[in-house]
Formats: sequence, structure tokens, C-alpha cells
Amino acid sequence: MASRFQQFQTKTIQVSRLVTKNGGPYYKEMKERATQVSQLVTKNGGPYCRELMERAIQVSQLVTKNGSSYYRELMERNKTYIKEPSSVETCQLLAKQLFYTRLASIPRRYEAFWKELDSLKELLKTKEAWNIENASMAALIGVECYAWFFGGEIIGRGFTITGYHV
Repeated sequence: MASRFQQFQTKTIQVSRLVTKNGGPYYKEMKERATQVSQLVTKNGGPYCRELMERAIQVSQLVTKNGSSYYRELMERNKTYIKEPSSVETCQLLAKQLFYTRLASIPRRYEAFWKELDSLKELLKTKEAWNIENASMAALIGVECYAWFFGGEIIGRGFTITGYHV
């Protein structure tokens, strides 16, 4: 069972890499690999394999039909963000600019953090400011923080609720 899933996963990854990396000229090969995946799923059986095969065929037909036009449209819409010439040196320069821009924003974020903390301290000092609306908002924010933490834990465990895979 695991080897069948690994074959399916490997072929799916190969298809997605071909499409994202190479685009238009490799659609025939992508279509052939999608057909191989659907044949593998059909051969190995199961109640949901037909549905999966049909959806894989629909996706391959959609990508074959609209893929290159979507890519061209996407590049045209976002041409203001494309830095020419696109080379390794350009990417390294942009990464360095991003790093130092983020580094330069630390003092502003530090001041904003202390300002928020001071306003929270003032709110906690005065009992008049604590009405139902403020208390419910604080409780809602606490529940949201706990939910994000709990969700991150589940994702970190590999999408299991019960515990870590050992």
C-alpha cells in the first residue's frame, strides 16, 4: 500500500514540477504523466479511485487548455514586480535589500510594541474601562491566540490530534 502511494506521490510531484518549471512546451509530457498516474490509480483499485482519476483528467485538460494563456496573463499583470535581468545576481541583490529593509524597520516595530503594552497596562489599571465589550474582546483575542497555537501544534505534529509519530 505504501509503495503504491509513493508511486502516485512521485508521479504527481514530477507532473507539478514540469508544469511549474517549464510551462508550455512540456504540456504533452505532463499530460502523459497525468495519464500514467490515472492508470496507476485505476489499476490499484479502490472506491474513490475512479473519482480521483476523473478529477486528474479534468485538471490535466484544464491545464493543457488554459495553462499557457494563464501564465502569460499572470506575467503581464505582475510585470511591475519583475526585475530585469532575471539572474542569480539580481535575486541576491533583492534578497539583501529585503533583509536590510526589514532590519531598518525594527526600531519602529519596537516602539509600537511598547506603545501597545503601555496602553494595555493603562487599561488594566482602570476598572471603569472594563465593560462587557472590552472583556469580551479580550476573551475573544485570547481564544484566537490559543486556536492559532493549537492549530500550529497540529500542523507541527503532522496533522494528528493525538500526538507525535514515533
